[in-house]
Amino acid sequence: MPSGKKFAAAKNAVPDRPHSIEEAVPLMQKVKFAKFDETVELAMRLGVDPKHADQMVRGTVVLPHGLGKSKKVLAIAGADKQREASEAGADHVGGEELVEKIQGGWMDFDAVVATPDMMRAVGKLGKVLGPRGLMPNPKTGTVTTNIAQAVREIKAGKVEFRVDKTGIVHAPVGKISFPAQSLIENAHALVDSVVRAKPSAAKGKYLKRVTMSSTMGPGIDIDTTHVTETVKH
Repeated sequence: MPSGKKFAAAKNAVPDRPHSIEEAVPLMQKVKFAKFDETVELAMRLGVDPKHADQMVRGTVVLPHGLGKSKKVLAIAGADKQREASEAGADHVGGEELVEKIQGGWMDFDAVVATPDMMRAVGKLGKVLGPRGLMPNPKTGTVTTNIAQAVREIKAGKVEFRVDKTGIVHAPVGKISFPAQSLIENAHALVDSVVRAKPSAAKGKYLKRVTMSSTMGPGIDIDTTHVTETVKH
């Protein structure tokens, strides 16, 4: 299988040692072999036990250079906030009628924001939106009275991150076609945000392992000693 050989060749071209983010990005772009514009992702293994509520890590970051693709944003808002959402660039705006439309199977959107007064209706969508990571949540700023700001941030490249049950955070930082410096700055912004989200209950080494990869490419180990773990909360 040719892609297996290409992957092996790319993997062999990556020195088996940790790299700074500044080294990893151009290396990843150099060994790429896929024909499409791959997504670049960071995987961070954290020293937390997500089974404990006080060690849950989640948050958001607006990447300085976005993700290369504007998300389709759905805003479910009270009548007084719908115009604000539209003017901020939301792709779909409405109230309870959108909840019914989603219950009917409609899913033509990538992100959902809602005003607090609509959460009773939006709550009905938990089983549909929850598994897809689309359920609005006050902790990530997607349930808010400032609906216009929420829409603009998502359009600008806001990324949500959340530690999974194995203690790993996976999040995108852009496309492999981005200028190297843009990917470097996006990666630093994400790592800094995850470090800032460190729970006070987490003991020992917080960033255990960080790996950067493109969709089809090999993982490149990131040297966590170059990543500050003393970022202010």
